[in-house]
Amino acid sequence: MKYQSQKVAYAYFMVAMGLFAIQVLGGLLAGWIYVWPNTLSELLPFNIVRMLHTNALIVWLLLGFFGAAYYLVPEESERELFSVKLAYIQLAILVVGTLGAVGSYLVGIHGGREFLEQPLWVKFGILVAAVIFLVNISLTVLAGRKTAITNILLMGLWLLSLLWVFAFINPDNLSLDKMYWWFVVHLWVEATWELVMAAILGYLMLKLTGVDREVVEKWLYVIVALALFSGILGTGHHFFWIGTPGYWQWIGSIFSTLEVIPFFAMMSFAFVMVWKGRKNHPNKAALLWSLGASTVAFFGAGVWGFLHTLHGVNYYTHGTQITAAHGHLAFYGAYVAMNLAMFTYAMPQLRNRDPYNQVLNMASFWLMTGGMAFMTFVLTFAGTIQTHMQRIVGDYYMDVQDQLGLFYLMRLGSGAVVVLGALLFIYATVVVRREVIKPGPAAVPGE
Repeated sequence: MKYQSQKVAYAYFMVAMGLFAIQVLGGLLAGWIYVWPNTLSELLPFNIVRMLHTNALIVWLLLGFFGAAYYLVPEESERELFSVKLAYIQLAILVVGTLGAVGSYLVGIHGGREFLEQPLWVKFGILVAAVIFLVNISLTVLAGRKTAITNILLMGLWLLSLLWVFAFINPDNLSLDKMYWWFVVHLWVEATWELVMAAILGYLMLKLTGVDREVVEKWLYVIVALALFSGILGTGHHFFWIGTPGYWQWIGSIFSTLEVIPFFAMMSFAFVMVWKGRKNHPNKAALLWSLGASTVAFFGAGVWGFLHTLHGVNYYTHGTQITAAHGHLAFYGAYVAMNLAMFTYAMPQLRNRDPYNQVLNMASFWLMTGGMAFMTFVLTFAGTIQTHMQRIVGDYYMDVQDQLGLFYLMRLGSGAVVVLGALLFIYATVVVRREVIKPGPAAVPGE
C-alpha cells in the first residue's frame, strides 16, 4: 500500500463479504423453497427471502465498488483521500440503511417494486451516502493526477448515483412505472456498472501484467464507448411488452444485439494484456479471478443475454427460467467475480502480507464458477421446457412448474456448491495461513 487512506477499503471489503455470505445463503434457501415450497412459508415467505437475496446482492456489490474506488483512487491520483472520516460516515449510513431495510422486510414493510423495495428513508440514506462518496472521490481526483482509470470510474459512479433518483419516481401508470424502474435497473447493470467494471479490470491488468498504461487506456476508452453506445438504447429490450410504442421492439432488438460487443472486447482485453505482460506477479489468484470475470461476463451477459433479447424470441421467453439463467451467470461474471478479483488483489496488501491461501482461493473460484455454470445450464433447459409447455402448448403455469421439479432439485445442488465456494473464498481471504517456525538449535556458550 502506498497511501494510508487506502485502509478505508478494508472496512468496505469486510462488510461486503459478510453481505455476500448472507446473499448466497438466502439464494440457497430460495432454491430449497422451489423444491419444498412450504418451508418457512409463514415465518419467512418466499417473496421476503427473494428480497433479501437480491437486495443483499446489490448492496454488497456497491460496497465492493466503493471500496475498490477508495483503494485505487489514491494510487491513481498519487495523493491521500480527501477525507477518511467521510468515507467511514458513508459506510455507517449504508450499514444502518441495510439493517433498516432488512428489519422492514422481515415485518412486511416494503415498496413492492423488485430490487427497489427499500422504505423511503432508506432510499434517502443511500442518496446521502452516494453524495458523500462523490464529493470525497471527486475532490481527491481533481486535486491529483488524472488517468483514464479514474476518469472512467468517476463517470460510472456519478451516473450510477444520478440514476438512483429514478428510484423515487413511482407513477400510478404501470407502463410509466416500469419505464422509470428500468432506468435504474437496466442502466445500472448494463451501462454504468460496466464502466466501473472496466475501470477495475483496467487497474488490475495494469498491476498484474506490467503492460504500459497507454495500451490499457486505449482499450478502456474503446470498451466504454461500446458499452454506452449499446447499453443506453439497449434498455429498449425491456420496453417490448409494457405498453410503449412499437418502434422500441426494433431499437431494443438492434442495440441489445450490439451489447455482446463490449463484453467480448473486455474478455479480449484481459487475455491480450496477460499475453503482452512481462510481469510475473506473485498473486496468481487475482489474475485467475480477473480473467475468469471477463470470460464468464461474456458468456453470461453477452451470449445468454443475446439468446432471448430479440423481440421475436422474447415474446415467448420473457419471465421464464431462461431469464433466471441469464441473470445468474451475468451478475456472477460481470460484477461478483470482478469484485472478488479486487478483494483477492487488495486484501493481502491491506493486511500487509504476501498473497496467502492462494490454492484455497483458486479452488473457491472453480467451485463457484462450476456451480454457477451448471445452474445456468439447468435453468436454461428448464426455461426451454417451460416456454414450450406454457407459452406454446398452453398448459397452466403451476402444472408446468410441477414438471420442472428435477431441474429445481439440480439447481439446489449447484447452489450448494456455489455457497461452499463463497464460504471458502471468505475463509481464504480473511483467515491467514499459519506458518509454524521450528526453533533452531540453542547456541552453545563460547561459540
